Amino acid sequence: MLTPGTLSPRTDKNQLSSLHAAVIVNPIKQTDLDAFRDTVGEALTARGVETVSWFETTAEDAGVAMAQEAIAATVDLVLVAGGDGTVRVVCAELAGSGITVGVLPAGTGNLLARNLGISLVMEQALAQVLDGTDRRIDSVRITGDDLPDDRFVVMAGLGLDAAIIDDAPDDLKKRVGWAAYVISTVKNLNHPAFKVELTIDDQKPIRRRARTVVIGNVGTLQANIPLLPDASADDGLIDVVVLAPKRISHWPRLVLSLVIKRWRERDIERFTGKRIQVRSDRHTRRQLDGDMINPGRILTAEVDPSSLVVRVPN
Repeated sequence: MLTPGTLSPRTDKNQLSSLHAAVIVNPIKQTDLDAFRDTVGEALTARGVETVSWFETTAEDAGVAMAQEAIAATVDLVLVAGGDGTVRVVCAELAGSGITVGVLPAGTGNLLARNLGISLVMEQALAQVLDGTDRRIDSVRITGDDLPDDRFVVMAGLGLDAAIIDDAPDDLKKRVGWAAYVISTVKNLNHPAFKVELTIDDQKPIRRRARTVVIGNVGTLQANIPLLPDASADDGLIDVVVLAPKRISHWPRLVLSLVIKRWRERDIERFTGKRIQVRSDRHTRRQLDGDMINPGRILTAEVDPSSLVVRVPN
């Protein structure tokens, strides 16, 4: 595994002029697509990059075909500009390819960028990515009932976590950004509890009552809230948290325990492993990196260590 700050053998930040770069952009996330293309194109040209392939995602394809075309073209660097869903789809296709991914935050959550230390200001993020260092991180294979084999790079969840994402209107997210999730959280505080069975690696199953269960490859949410404070993108492990407040009145203590590390709260439990299965006693809403998937009862996540090369700030 390459440690943070280590160059991958495929590219060197000082040799951009020899690279073939691809840009995969979600046009819906850009208020001025032409200006975005000009900004990125000028930044690449300034660094001597002469070959650039441009791809736009569509409503029917969030990035699968575009990433596959980039792989077929044997590009060296893929810049992906979109929300967490676009980033997840592109990273899922590029995992194991050895091709470097540079994340340009253009969504509401931008959780992978946040956890990699990439600026949320587009121009700054572009400079950080183009002048940064390659780092290998983990991706996570995910399976479940009514779910095709897939991957995520940030978090997968079921229960309240997915309900918050599902009930945050797109128009509200455009107006107020991630604060839309705060409004949706308040709306869903009384989300019904359910029973879950957690199986961590080959250990004996653990049974709990929960309002939400989140499996994470990284651990920090918006506003720098450390939902999974021990999670690291390159440790070869995945983390899971079970939140189980019994009443609405318990939520303030739970939130404080997320912010104040020394505050221990019995309604929060965390576990770590290489393979984690969550089995619910009923169908409930589920999400992968902020994208809703079919409701179901099972999520099985298994880490794929060092499978993705990402560009991070120096």
